Amino acid sequence: MNRIRRERDVLPFRRSPLAHRSGAVPFHRDDLTVEIRVLNPEEVDQVGNALGLARLYQGNGFYLVAWRGDEPAGHLHLALTDPPELQDVQVAAGHRRRGVATMLIAAAEHEARARGVTRIRVDVAIDNDPAIDNDPAQALYRTNGFSDIGLDPRPVRGTIVIRTGPIEVDDVLITWQKDLTEAVGDEGRGHRSR
Repeated sequence: MNRIRRERDVLPFRRSPLAHRSGAVPFHRDDLTVEIRVLNPEEVDQVGNALGLARLYQGNGFYLVAWRGDEPAGHLHLALTDPPELQDVQVAAGHRRRGVATMLIAAAEHEARARGVTRIRVDVAIDNDPAIDNDPAQALYRTNGFSDIGLDPRPVRGTIVIRTGPIEVDDVLITWQKDLTEAVGDEGRGHRSR
């Protein structure tokens, strides 16, 4: 799924709380434990080769990377827009359907809450191409508490340029949002997820 973010005002955020810690934050789910940390410059080649980094150096934001040992299991770009937006959520094939994306979303929510943010958004493509099954992505965000905020669907067509080069896009996007002021339950950090 190819997504493009709308131009929005950029928030003046503090540096990432995860970036201040030595080491990574462990997240657990069932039989899987990953460490999630902000992408370090010396890890760019390794993560880029494994997962791609389409949003690297594009705007105000940063990547959170889930590590299983010394292998990148997935990543998520948190764009520091108003409100912050999840972008470029990718999970390595061998780690899909094991909770990695859910743990990355929980880490992004933690980062947003640490900055005093009360909501977070994601653009979700509507299936307009029968060859592309976007139901799993929609189910992921719905399960994690995101819902359609009722904005008109936005067609995104044409060539866009990302770090990895130009790509052709033909999507219809809807905007989903999650309220972060609701009770903070088990975000997965150091706990077993439901």
